[in-house]
Amino acid sequence: MTTSAATLDWGVRLLYLQSAGLAVLTAYLIVLALTSGAVNLAVAASLTVMAALAAVGVFLVARALGRRAVRARGPAVVVQLFLLATGGFLIQVGPLLVGVAMLVLAVVTGVLILLPASSRALGVD
Repeated sequence: MTTSAATLDWGVRLLYLQSAGLAVLTAYLIVLALTSGAVNLAVAASLTVMAALAAVGVFLVARALGRRAVRARGPAVVVQLFLLATGGFLIQVGPLLVGVAMLVLAVVTGVLILLPASSRALGVD
């Protein structure tokens, strides 16, 4: 913990936002599984559990990065790479605006985490 950087703080906030989005997705999947008529229970349960685990994982990475744990930086960047892949997929087959929003969110968050001011705040410099 050497110094505070607004860039790192904003990157952490965006990671928390991504975690909240995954939590909302998990709740939506639960409601969808409970209200749908014909559901493959194994697929619905595994998809919901994976979304819940992702929400918890991103939350833990955001919390660690917020506490200036330098080892959380790599996983935070990997999360952004997954978000880039998802956004690219959505641009190709899904709602275009959601895909573009995901790409922008991933790029902005990744850049904020990797900026030199964030590196200094983590004590990497």
